[in-house]
Amino acid sequence: MGALLLYGDTERSAAIRHEVPITIGDPFLYAESEGRSWIMSSSLEGQRLAACRPDAELLDVDELGLTELLHSDSSLEEITLELVSRAAARTGIREAIVDFEFPLSVAERLRADGIELRVDDPAVTGRRRRKSDHELAGIRRAQLAAEAAMSTAAALLGRAQAAGDTLHLDGEPLTADMIRTAMRDAAWERAAVLPSEAIVASVWQGFGHEPGSGPLPAGLPIEIDLWPRDEESGCWADMTRTFMVGKAISDEIARQEQLVLRALEDTRAAVRPGVTGRDLHAHCCDLFEAEGYRTERTGPGEDPSEGFQFALGHGVGLRVHEAPLLGQSGREPLVPGDVLAVEPGLWRRDVGGVRLEDLLLVTEDGCEVLTSFPYEMSP
Repeated sequence: MGALLLYGDTERSAAIRHEVPITIGDPFLYAESEGRSWIMSSSLEGQRLAACRPDAELLDVDELGLTELLHSDSSLEEITLELVSRAAARTGIREAIVDFEFPLSVAERLRADGIELRVDDPAVTGRRRRKSDHELAGIRRAQLAAEAAMSTAAALLGRAQAAGDTLHLDGEPLTADMIRTAMRDAAWERAAVLPSEAIVASVWQGFGHEPGSGPLPAGLPIEIDLWPRDEESGCWADMTRTFMVGKAISDEIARQEQLVLRALEDTRAAVRPGVTGRDLHAHCCDLFEAEGYRTERTGPGEDPSEGFQFALGHGVGLRVHEAPLLGQSGREPLVPGDVLAVEPGLWRRDVGGVRLEDLLLVTEDGCEVLTSFPYEMSP
């Protein structure tokens, strides 16, 4: 791949976190070339960096002249760029690839120094496809947190009763907000953070990434989509289940449930190295189209959300959405170590949707299912 330069902090940059697997809130330069690695560091981080990356050479900002620069008339931004310039010069790198997130100000300074930079985001993101042992352990912990949160939601729905067209719990309307709060508490008990926009929604609340709020319906599907992040590793999980309390208002719901589960099972059986996300998406579209549903491939009908109008899934790791893509643009073959969120679903404007989502780890000859949670709609 040649030389690599990255710049950022490990809280916001997945590329940096993959190379330096600890939490560092301040941005720094990371460099690789010909089997050598360098990390621009503060003395505050020196011991931690030496412990997690003993192979890397630390370029201490004090040795790069931080004290001298602090006593100059330079602004903090100018000091930062000067330190990055000096650190890059120590590596001897004259040509390197960078990712899409590489800051323009840093790129302009390094180019002014004579370093040739080329954006090659697929090469950088491709380094994260095969998960490290540390990352995979974090994903497994995040998935356990997801299942604990989903169990909490199922327990609340299981206690709820239909009162007219609305669900009630202990004499009060059961709301999406109540379930979301309980799920966030359950995830946090397992040292994982569940974002506030986790989805608890039905046709009453809307379609897509609408998180949902207010009372929940009886006799209609309730989709719960949650993606907690493991605190220690910074890695994510992602799962969806669909529940229903009370008598279904339409036979369409049971039909959706059967087809979506079949699509998930068929996809799981087809996942292996060499298969593309586009292939998997096409198989799912074939199934749904044969049963009369519109898909992303055919385009929607009068309702833009009708049928299966989204990708089959995506990669999961240091980002909740990352390579490989499982949709029309998913042309990259799967590789061992990929972690996939597979989430087929169907939607109709009168009843809403049914969606199921599991995490799969691609192995040498198939996949391992990382999700262990029932598919039944009855909670």
